[in-house]
Amino acid sequence: MDTPTHEQDDGWSVAGRHFRSRLIVGTGKYRDLEQTKAAIEASGAEMVTVAVRRVNVADPKAPMLQDYVDPKKYTYLPNTAGCHTADEAVRTLRLAREAGGWNLVKLEVLGPPPTLYPDMPATFAAAEALLKDGFEVMVYCADDPVAARRLEDLGCAAIMPLGAPIGSGLGVQNPAMLSLMIEHAQKPLIVDAGIGTASDAAIAMEIGATAVLLNTSIAGARDPVQMARAMRFAVEAGRAAYLAGRMPRRLGADPSSPLIGLIR
Repeated sequence: MDTPTHEQDDGWSVAGRHFRSRLIVGTGKYRDLEQTKAAIEASGAEMVTVAVRRVNVADPKAPMLQDYVDPKKYTYLPNTAGCHTADEAVRTLRLAREAGGWNLVKLEVLGPPPTLYPDMPATFAAAEALLKDGFEVMVYCADDPVAARRLEDLGCAAIMPLGAPIGSGLGVQNPAMLSLMIEHAQKPLIVDAGIGTASDAAIAMEIGATAVLLNTSIAGARDPVQMARAMRFAVEAGRAAYLAGRMPRRLGADPSSPLIGLIR
């Protein structure tokens, strides 16, 4: 099948939901909810992650995220940020479903500091329990093609390997392995974690990722709203470059002007 052109690229789908934006953004770490709202609007994102253990989505006596980021306009993706065991993650998402009716969720089970690397045995256990419980699971994981295939086989809706450790801003550290995972992916593959600036997001998209998920790179910028706008453009440019197909790399020079027909 021919690769679609940029004009033909009409977005992506997960668990029966369709999105035009290939940028997913988080809702944490901002100065306040007003800044959260402004940055998300500038990003052009249609899906936002919500750390249900850290963001108020249920107590009407305190400022609520829903008052600033309209759940009718954005798809909320509750996640298990801060969970270090399978039981914690499963319990957190069950509570989120009771509070807001959310069934599409992001699972992450983290190992200890300083890496907070995905705990894959615990991730597998939590994914199995959540899928059995009827959740549609988008799952954060190691940049490991064997783990990714197992998660796909379990029935996860999307695979979300890290580009670098969470919040590190190091960018895509293992593009070769991510490219291999993308090549064999049967579900959407979203690069999640480690993006630091716009060029990192563009690289993730240029190698063929379905989408990019990020938070700290926007919320931690000197101007989060401006960075959100930059990330939007970077994801769009990276996707367009992927669809266009880059020129081959060469070890030597190749002049841009033809050598035949020169004036002697």
